[in-house]
Amino acid sequence: MNIPNELKYTKSHEWLKEGDVVEVGITDFAQDALGDIVFINLPEAGDEVVAGERFGDVESVKAVSDLLSPVSGIICEVNEELLDAPELLNSDPYGAWIIRVEQVNDYEALLDAADYEAHCAEEA
Repeated sequence: MNIPNELKYTKSHEWLKEGDVVEVGITDFAQDALGDIVFINLPEAGDEVVAGERFGDVESVKAVSDLLSPVSGIICEVNEELLDAPELLNSDPYGAWIIRVEQVNDYEALLDAADYEAHCAEEA
């Protein structure tokens, strides 16, 4: 399982890349558990997100799973490439970000790579 050290993680299996604009995606663990992702329901740029609350969902051959925001802020960009190619979340979960958030003012409890790896081991 791939868990990059430079990212932060949530217990609900989203990753976060910190910066002036925060990138959010799903982890390798999540995409593996979901199986082949066939559809993604994206929010709109300009929408507000709240840490720990749903901002969209992904549909796989196994199930539909909510996407939970690791931060509160305003969505400044959505990865519209995923609308035509949701399978990018399977092939490159850390390259295929889902949303970019600005004006971040609250964070969900985030895990570093080691803590996230331990969390995944408990769930497996």
